[in-house]
Amino acid sequence: MLYLCSQSPSRALLLEKFGIAFEQKPVDFDEDAITTTVAKDFVYLASKGKLAAAEQHYGLETPLLTADSVIATQSGEILRKPKDIDDARRILKLQSGAQISIVSSVHYKTKNLLFINTLATHYLFAPFDEAELDAYLASGKWQGKAGGCMVEGFCKKYIQEVRGYESTAMGLQVETLLPWIRRTDVH
Repeated sequence: MLYLCSQSPSRALLLEKFGIAFEQKPVDFDEDAITTTVAKDFVYLASKGKLAAAEQHYGLETPLLTADSVIATQSGEILRKPKDIDDARRILKLQSGAQISIVSSVHYKTKNLLFINTLATHYLFAPFDEAELDAYLASGKWQGKAGGCMVEGFCKKYIQEVRGYESTAMGLQVETLLPWIRRTDVH
C-alpha cells in the first residue's frame, strides 16, 4: 500500500492497471511559486515540493508517491493545466499539427528509499478537427490535464508518431517505478 499524493484520475487508473495498492491522498502545493521556464525542472520541483508537503502531512509510515506533468512545445513553452476554456483552446491549438513533449517527474519515498525519475514522451499530432476540438472543449474533459491534452482520449486519434511510454504522458511512468515499488513490497 502507498499513498498517491495526487488527485489525478489518470494516475489512479495507471496504478490500478499495474495492480499497485494505493490510497489517493492529495496534498496542497503552490505550483505557481515555481519560476523556472524549463519543463523538466518545473515538473521535478513541483513533484519534489508535493513530496515535502506529503511527508510533513503523512510521515513515512506508508510510502509516498508524488508526480507532476507538463507539456513542452517545440519552442520550449511550458503548457500547464488550462485556466479556463479559452486558455484550453489556445493551448490545444499550439499542439494541433505539432510535435510536443509531455514531461513527467515522480518522487517515491519510503523510510529507506528515495526514487526520483523525470521522463518525457514525445508526440507528433496531426491537425485537430475544429468541430471535434469544440466538442472536446465543451465536454470539460480537458480540465485538470497538463496542456488540456488526453493522449488516451481526445488526442489519441491525432497521434502520428510517439516516442516513449504512454504512462509518462498520462502523468506517471509506472514502468520505471514498478521495480522500486516491488523492492519495498507495496502490493
